[in-house]
Amino acid sequence: MRYIVFTDLDGTLIDHDTYSYEAAKPAIDELKKRDIPLIFCTSKTRAEIEVYVKELDLSHPFISENGGGIFIPRGYFETDYPVSRTQGIYDVIELGTAYDILRHVLADIRSHEEMRIIGFGDMDARRVSKDTGLDIESATLAKMREYDEAFKLEGDEKEAEKLAESINSRGLNFTRGGRYWHILGDNDKGKAVTILANLYRKELGEVRTIGLGDSLNDLPMLRAVDMPFLVQKHNGKHDPKIGDPGVDRVDGIGPVGWNRAIMGILKEAP
Repeated sequence: MRYIVFTDLDGTLIDHDTYSYEAAKPAIDELKKRDIPLIFCTSKTRAEIEVYVKELDLSHPFISENGGGIFIPRGYFETDYPVSRTQGIYDVIELGTAYDILRHVLADIRSHEEMRIIGFGDMDARRVSKDTGLDIESATLAKMREYDEAFKLEGDEKEAEKLAESINSRGLNFTRGGRYWHILGDNDKGKAVTILANLYRKELGEVRTIGLGDSLNDLPMLRAVDMPFLVQKHNGKHDPKIGDPGVDRVDGIGPVGWNRAIMGILKEAP
């Protein structure tokens, strides 16, 4: 049986506070040893993801900005698939809405609803760095958005409900991650994971898909895989908004839980 691993990054494979994946390194190394594809499926940008791809010496596809874009190394699959555009060494399947459109809609909501909204596009790299804890270089990469605007809303839950209605009424969608809201088009992690999983099945035959996340915006991905795992958030608790009984809740915050889940599966694998 072949396994394919899809994983969120922030708060899952990498620590919420330190941005380190060191606690997950034993499982990462074991996946590489067994030639099991490790596919990032995250709200991060292509530019941010490529840093981790290079550090971990990976050569697999990845999914950026909450399913906005699927980046496949050219020649990776023999199976044909629709290509929206090319980007460097990648064929790109675009599912998301263009960033400029998302920014325009968010500005319209902020103006008409008089909401206190601030997005990455409103901040320079230094301010993004201060807000996120990222270094300046990483903050610069986080601003290189293509299909998803990350933003904060200053307000209570009543204001949040109003914002959600405003976004949906304009034909767009949103997610709420560990740190930020995200406004996006008709895409989510689950749709992108399903497309990639089907490509693997055409190429390899029967595969078992594994998914790991920590927040509500990971739920579409978790519902799209055969073996879904939810790790504990930085407060030591599982996201209470995810109540699906089919999702396996793993003890361990972020990469600690991630390592435990993957090593548990591989221990039982032939």
